Amino acid sequence: MDTELPNTRIQALAAYLRDCRSQAHRVLHHIVGLQRPFLLRSDLTDAVDYLCQDDPELAESALSLALRQCEEAAIDAAWIYLALRRRVARWDYLRIHLEAMDLQELSVTEYLAFKEHLATGGHEDPFGLEIDLAPFYRDHYKLREAESIGRGVEFLNRRLSSRLFEEIGKGDQRLLHFLRMHSYGGQQLMLNDGVASVAELRNALRQALIPLRRRPTHASYGDVAAELRALGFEAGWGADVARIRDSMGLLLDILEAPSPLALEEFLGRVPMIFSIAILSPHGWFGQSNVLGRPDTGGQVVYILDQVRALEREMHQRLMEQGIDIEPRVIVLTRLIPEAEGTLCNRRLEPLAGTRNAVVLRVPFRTKAGDVLPYWVSRFHIWPYLERYALDAERELLAELGGRPDLLIGNYSDGNLVASLMSQRLGVGQCNIAHALEKTKYLYSDLFWRDNEHRYHFSAQFTADLIAMNTADFIIASTYQEIAGTDVSLGQYESYARYTMPGLYRVVAGVDVYDPKFNIVSPGANEDIYFPFTAEQRRLKHLHPEIEDLIYGGERPGESRGVLATRDKPLLFTMARLDRIKNITGLVDWYGRSPALRELADLVVVAGHVDAGRSGDDEEREQIGVMHDLVNHHGLDGHVRWLGMHLEKQLAGELYRSIADRRGAFVQPALFEAFGLTVIEAMSCGLPTFATCFGGPLEIIEDGVSGFHIDPNHGDASAETIAAFFRRCAEEPGYWQTLSEASLARVEARFTWRLYAERVMTLARVYGFWKYVTDLERAETRRYLEMLYGLQYRPLAAAMDG
Repeated sequence: MDTELPNTRIQALAAYLRDCRSQAHRVLHHIVGLQRPFLLRSDLTDAVDYLCQDDPELAESALSLALRQCEEAAIDAAWIYLALRRRVARWDYLRIHLEAMDLQELSVTEYLAFKEHLATGGHEDPFGLEIDLAPFYRDHYKLREAESIGRGVEFLNRRLSSRLFEEIGKGDQRLLHFLRMHSYGGQQLMLNDGVASVAELRNALRQALIPLRRRPTHASYGDVAAELRALGFEAGWGADVARIRDSMGLLLDILEAPSPLALEEFLGRVPMIFSIAILSPHGWFGQSNVLGRPDTGGQVVYILDQVRALEREMHQRLMEQGIDIEPRVIVLTRLIPEAEGTLCNRRLEPLAGTRNAVVLRVPFRTKAGDVLPYWVSRFHIWPYLERYALDAERELLAELGGRPDLLIGNYSDGNLVASLMSQRLGVGQCNIAHALEKTKYLYSDLFWRDNEHRYHFSAQFTADLIAMNTADFIIASTYQEIAGTDVSLGQYESYARYTMPGLYRVVAGVDVYDPKFNIVSPGANEDIYFPFTAEQRRLKHLHPEIEDLIYGGERPGESRGVLATRDKPLLFTMARLDRIKNITGLVDWYGRSPALRELADLVVVAGHVDAGRSGDDEEREQIGVMHDLVNHHGLDGHVRWLGMHLEKQLAGELYRSIADRRGAFVQPALFEAFGLTVIEAMSCGLPTFATCFGGPLEIIEDGVSGFHIDPNHGDASAETIAAFFRRCAEEPGYWQTLSEASLARVEARFTWRLYAERVMTLARVYGFWKYVTDLERAETRRYLEMLYGLQYRPLAAAMDG
């Protein structure tokens, strides 16, 4: 329980229960009468709203306010236990005795134990494992304000820079060692052994700047290399005199009076990142004929665009610093011998649009050592990852000729493999979650056994907990991904406290106030997703194919529905066909809304139309639901459902073709970690409607650059979309206004250029602080190694593999 400040609301609640017993009993009696052991915030809010209809004064009572602040309630015949989230990651745990109206404060352990008692029917383990990482972080720097979450590197620079350089001024050699440690292929960079102390470094900088100021600014490093080397300086300060002077001036300023911004800028210039390994084991990773396959969607698009942007940025920085070295980026993924027409059975695949980047595929192997020939769901890959990490490490070292300078993990499996490789190689680790399953599946921790055969959340959540705590820094696309909102839990925050009865209980797992968290939002590939108004760039040769896709006849096995008219705007959606993406929910809203059906036709690109072509159980289930909905609502003349994989160039031109027809894009997911398709659509100038749960809430400014919709209220969402099309018909300039605002929003906040610049700076800054301070967290690593060996390994070994 957080004891940061006395909670006056708890005191007010205790007084209300004591002084207004009758009113309190009415509320609690109604909640107990719902006859559910667990209630969510939405359930409690609905209950309070219902009671306030007959008693308006109840709305401002201490009990009502507490229930609206409550993230969850656990209930039995005698007690109501409440988990109050009074602000981001700050919790109070309470219980109320239903007869005595007695209020008691609880520890997180007591609250979780009661949940276990209810979930197991009283068969909880009184001596179960409890995981508590809080003692390891007591001496580490933490943010205090919720508004600062996701800006970890800024915080670290502010807190550590002045202290560090005060110590260095007293003779500390760590900065010197850091500057001397950089080399590549036997070539020493930055400093040589001619500088033995900070005092000598200051003096050498002053001496170097005297002749540099007399040189032409455009003179190359080669023109001054001999002079600088005699003073102790090697290549890496800049490609020309102007850049060298600027870099040396920055360091002198830092040594004189440390500035966090100057430190960040200087570290961003240090040549220390020459090669990166990006890990993404699961799914079908490739450049063609893979999107839309199971477990293959936004993450693949993200990584392909990420690689291109990072390689460009790495090359640019090295050139600016006068280093003539070609950077390397390697994507490590799984080799699948039964490739089904893809290139996933090729060991090496050069990445288009890059100088040297490649996909390096390494197979999964069974316990017997045999290559696993077929695709495996992301939920079933855990038995293979430990062997894969060793095999991938060997292949990576052979390909690079040495260690990479940074490992970037993706999703739960890639982050775990990155943790294993980082520990063995001594390389910096960055995590990117993309989507944490824990918040996507309700009570997936508490009732983990119910779906263990299908999802294996026991292994996945354990892997997540380990990888989050071993990472040097974590990249999130949005604030919500880390810390949620005032009324919803963040994905990472959900790992702070939870229980998996019979397995373990976590009382302090992840702290979102840790400065390892940073928000770095991706963009869309600007070569593919560009405005529909850019006529010279349009792929007009694809227009006949797109016309046939939208308005053509039946395509056996690939489509359902033939649009009856061509004179309506088009409402477009594109996603994997699974429950969370909620495509079937959208079709149901559309079918139930005569107004929306009258105003626009619906084009759906999702999954397969023929269930026999799908190898995924959840997708096959959703295919059946789709067919049932089209039949039930009679939508064959209003909905065009395309069950096929579109190449990215075709997808980009399809977005623009929908914009030509003054249509709109809708992303109806129950939860969306970020929303790359939202960025893609907006980048093409297409007005967009997207879920209010997850990343789109931060991407779209509601009513300005698009619209938020609530997937739990489909009829209201359908009416929001219908109102947009009605207004477009009444106000000819309205569609254009939204389109231009969408383009402006993306350009200002969501581009790969901005992303790559930030990631490269983060890698250098965290590498520096890890070297000169105790950000290594050796004690924590030993604790996590035990968790890996005693929990994760047995869970993974128990699966087939």
